[in-house]
Amino acid sequence: MTVSPEKIAQLKKKFRKLKIREENISEKFIKSQGPGGQKVNKTSTCVFLKHRPSGIAVKCQKSRSQALNRFLARRILAEKIEQKILGAKSAKMKEISKIRRQKRKRSKRAKEKILKLKKIVAEKKKLRAKPILEANDI
Repeated sequence: MTVSPEKIAQLKKKFRKLKIREENISEKFIKSQGPGGQKVNKTSTCVFLKHRPSGIAVKCQKSRSQALNRFLARRILAEKIEQKILGAKSAKMKEISKIRRQKRKRSKRAKEKILKLKKIVAEKKKLRAKPILEANDI
């Protein structure tokens, strides 16, 4: 499996934006572990990258292809460096803060409004219900 030239170009653009230079990345190839049989046990498809200036290390063995693992490892490394540089501005931090906002308690006014709406819906449902016949009505 190969990586498209567009994706490679995007990754290079991200590297330039984050000022990551290939000379500052040390790369090792390790034998992968886990499922995959003989192919995995014989070849060194797992990629280990270390960005020397930041000290961030990444290991990728998602695919049986070394070329694809190299690309994926570089992409993960760029994301980690971006998180470190940008901090709260990064996409992951924005996602975490969104989840926090969703989980926080509702205000008293919001709770009252929801309860009011629930009561209205309950009244509508009561009006739809069939009347119960008693023994005297038969």
